[in-house]
Amino acid sequence: MSAKFGILVVLIYSIVAIFAPFIAPYGEREILGRSFELWSDKYPLGTDNLGRDMLSRMIFGARNTIGLALSITILAFLLGSLTGMIAAALGGWVDQILSRIVDVLMSIPSLIFALLILSIFGTSVPYLIATITVIDATRVFRLARATAMNVVVMDYVEVARVRGEKLDWVIRKEILPNITAPLLAEFGLRFCFVFLFISALSFLGLGLQPPSADWGSMVRDNASLITFEDITPLLPAGAIALLTVAVNFIVDWLLHKSSGLKDVS
Repeated sequence: MSAKFGILVVLIYSIVAIFAPFIAPYGEREILGRSFELWSDKYPLGTDNLGRDMLSRMIFGARNTIGLALSITILAFLLGSLTGMIAAALGGWVDQILSRIVDVLMSIPSLIFALLILSIFGTSVPYLIATITVIDATRVFRLARATAMNVVVMDYVEVARVRGEKLDWVIRKEILPNITAPLLAEFGLRFCFVFLFISALSFLGLGLQPPSADWGSMVRDNASLITFEDITPLLPAGAIALLTVAVNFIVDWLLHKSSGLKDVS
């Protein structure tokens, strides 16, 4: 039941993100009226600190925040899983060098590392993507290497090597198919962490920059409304929390299915 709820929520978010320009009643950056107008028929969720429609900003924020988080997660998995499998398959000095680099990067708190890099190089989208990709790829590397190490010692991998198969063939045909399940589960978790991380950086002013709509920055820009008992700033925060919970439901279901356990009625 929880997995169905999670899939439904993710599906709704995906539709909103994909069709945002057709769903939103107003433009993402369009200034329409006075700042902090109350909820009305014209502005269902009121306006923000600059007089932009909050509902439209929420809808476009889904596209920006989710799209960026998904892109970063995919890049982090490509980088982390590939280097992790290479380290496990080759071993020796290659494994040692890659592992020590990852250990150094993981020893630095993620938020401090991101704040330092983005403060030095700027908060443009390419630097934001590159920074979070490197941070998350280290976590994926550890999982991919650990699971691949259990596979490379198997007889069928040794047979493939004796047969003369190259490294890329061994990774694609022997290692990757046997570690796909934990990687898929980790993908969902990593997406949640990236999603929350981007929102946190945006709240601090180092994520997606204005005038682009982003749920984290929307919470910051409209936080003063809480003083007047207006729940509008809580809406983007609630959207962040709901998606995080939904993805975790799906991840739990994937882990349960991959474990081979059956539901007990």
